[in-house]
Amino acid sequence: MSDMPRKPYLSREKTRHDKFVWYFKRNGKRIRLPEPYGSDAFNEAYEKALSGHSGIIEKEKARSGSLNWLINQYKRSAAFADLAAATRRARDNILKQVVSDPKNADGPFAAVTKATIKRGMDKRAATPHAANNFLKTMSHLFKWAVEAEHVEVNPCIGVSKLNAKSDGFHTWSVDQVERYRSFHKLGTKPRLAIDILLFLGLRRSDAVVVGRQHMKDGMISLRTQKTGQWVYLPVFKHLQESIDATLTGDLAFLTTEKGKPFSSGASFGNWFAKQCRAAGLPDECRAHGLRKAGATIAADEGATAHELMAMFGWSRLSMAEIYTKEADKKRLARSASERLSNRM
Repeated sequence: MSDMPRKPYLSREKTRHDKFVWYFKRNGKRIRLPEPYGSDAFNEAYEKALSGHSGIIEKEKARSGSLNWLINQYKRSAAFADLAAATRRARDNILKQVVSDPKNADGPFAAVTKATIKRGMDKRAATPHAANNFLKTMSHLFKWAVEAEHVEVNPCIGVSKLNAKSDGFHTWSVDQVERYRSFHKLGTKPRLAIDILLFLGLRRSDAVVVGRQHMKDGMISLRTQKTGQWVYLPVFKHLQESIDATLTGDLAFLTTEKGKPFSSGASFGNWFAKQCRAAGLPDECRAHGLRKAGATIAADEGATAHELMAMFGWSRLSMAEIYTKEADKKRLARSASERLSNRM
């Protein structure tokens, strides 16, 4: 470390656990910077601290040892920075909700037990998906806290997820897809949007960034934002025709009415919902459901589980098998019906 280039206001200190950490110190403020030294997260935090960015230089209201303090430290960590942008936003919102109650915020994080987490799950029992997302968020927080030697045990270990009976987002029917594509003609941005979602099977966060730079030899390849998995997607004839007929952006195919890229997958989702309403589709028809529709149609056409995994960037075979098993049921039922008809 002796020959490492030093920046102003930096201090390297040894913790009580014999670990070395970096602090930014200026005007009486002391901010711990994420490890390792020189990483993107470290440099970004340092620059924001140097410029007095309110998101980094905080008034030390969060008492050391409180849950609020622990969460602030976690959000400066490499573990949090390594999460996908959409995941960071979602978990940040959940953590803000947790500390919105002063009793939680000011209470000692060491007092958070398995029973505490279970009470949080019970509080959200009416919305199982929200409860399970709360558990994921708190589990990752305390996993980092264990590794950082702030606590000895992750209190989320042994807490079970709730059974979410909902099938999730509505899966578009073929008729609904045809109604939308019939209303929004070839060459319009709404038509290109559904063609990208349907024929590429991309999530909203990826649909808003995919562009010509991802295309080569009739294939689109990109790393998905949510999972970090690379997907390799053939550009089917209908999609290519839609791209060629539409005025697209320089980098992203899909742009706003002002010709600029969408700021996020969520903003695109809101815009797409308006296009669905304009086409006279029910409220449950949203961008999310087109990904499921694409997987359903592909499975019905004979796509294998591994082919679906490659197309949709799933890392678990069980996810793909949801669609292939359902398709198998339809094929078996059709075959059985034909056999019965032949016997009558």
